[in-house]
Amino acid sequence: MKSICRDCLQTADALVERCPACASRRAVRHAELATLSIAHLDCDAFYASVEKRDRPELRDKPVIVGGGKRGVVTTACYIARLYGVGSAQPMFKALKACPDAVVIKPDFAKYKEASARIFGAVRELTPLVQTLSLDEAWIDLAGTERLNGGPPALQLIRLQKRIEEEVGLTVSIGLAPNRFLAKVASELDKPRGFSVIGSEAQALLAPKPVGILPGVGPVFRKTLQSDGYATVGDLAAADVRDLVRRYGETGLRLHDLAHGRDARRVSPEHDRKGMSAETTFNDDLTAAADLEAELWPLCEKLASKARRDGVASRVIVLKLRRTDFKIVTRRITLPEPVQTARALFAAARALMAPELGRPYRLIGIGMGDVQDAVDAPSALFDSPEAKTLKTETAIDRLRAKFGAGAVVAGRALKP
Repeated sequence: MKSICRDCLQTADALVERCPACASRRAVRHAELATLSIAHLDCDAFYASVEKRDRPELRDKPVIVGGGKRGVVTTACYIARLYGVGSAQPMFKALKACPDAVVIKPDFAKYKEASARIFGAVRELTPLVQTLSLDEAWIDLAGTERLNGGPPALQLIRLQKRIEEEVGLTVSIGLAPNRFLAKVASELDKPRGFSVIGSEAQALLAPKPVGILPGVGPVFRKTLQSDGYATVGDLAAADVRDLVRRYGETGLRLHDLAHGRDARRVSPEHDRKGMSAETTFNDDLTAAADLEAELWPLCEKLASKARRDGVASRVIVLKLRRTDFKIVTRRITLPEPVQTARALFAAARALMAPELGRPYRLIGIGMGDVQDAVDAPSALFDSPEAKTLKTETAIDRLRAKFGAGAVVAGRALKP
């Protein structure tokens, strides 16, 4: 089997451009189609697509899901993206680029319901599903051919059709021999795409900019470019020993990725939506200094766990419980994922500032939509977050060896 029609599901043993049964041009074609089993599923402009599904009058309008003028864009539909609007962009810049956009406040309960329906359908095919967030996941369909009545490619095309018909949303799918290539494939033909990468991976990756590699954020990309590695092909051609000398373990990982290699398995154990830490006070607290003194150790605890688990997040959540037991939650979406106590504390303190002036009995800090740190865009080497990460990782090692009190931050010292 080398071709499958995405409209009528007809299969063919040749690389056909048109379906021999229905003449559709929507055929998935690849010489290795029957042998690949790792997929990456990504919902198309998820939050905005849910809003358009529920409000058909918005179908042809630019839609932005996000906060107020001082907030950031959570998701922009594909029409808004044509104007230059993108995720994590400050809202004032987004509205300057697209003044006619319809801005909608996020409704996470609605998005979670849609996500549950989508991934409920995925898990009917296999338990090997590792979600990155509400709208994307890796899937391992190896060994499911007899159980699900066809090779993984056919199962995924059926799944794509089912999601569109039953949930009213479109998804893009990448199929490949490993996680990295599957994610690259899912980005090749958005929206409503289905792309396949096989043994041609290294040739396909070679002309791509190094920023396509997981873990290569804007700052690290500039570092690589200044060192002579502008494309993935440049990294593939480099001596691995030179890369390791320059970048340590990251150099070895970059060399593997540049050759299309990725040994990571699809792991449901890493399927986590969020993580948090909180504490209840013996006495109600009102002053900023007192609340911050309770907040800092929670940030240290949460950041340390994130580093141990190899995860990071852009979504930081502050939780406060008032004396009447009502809970106040505030969240912010940062430009890039973080996993340091300093970054968590700075975000939480900014969220807490408008809420000061009344007593509270509990405070908590959380990370939402966590993702593998290796897949998070990371501004290595030059950014403040990267330098802080290096420091806090060193502190982790010292505390593991000599005990929790071996290193104490000045902020944690109390009179």
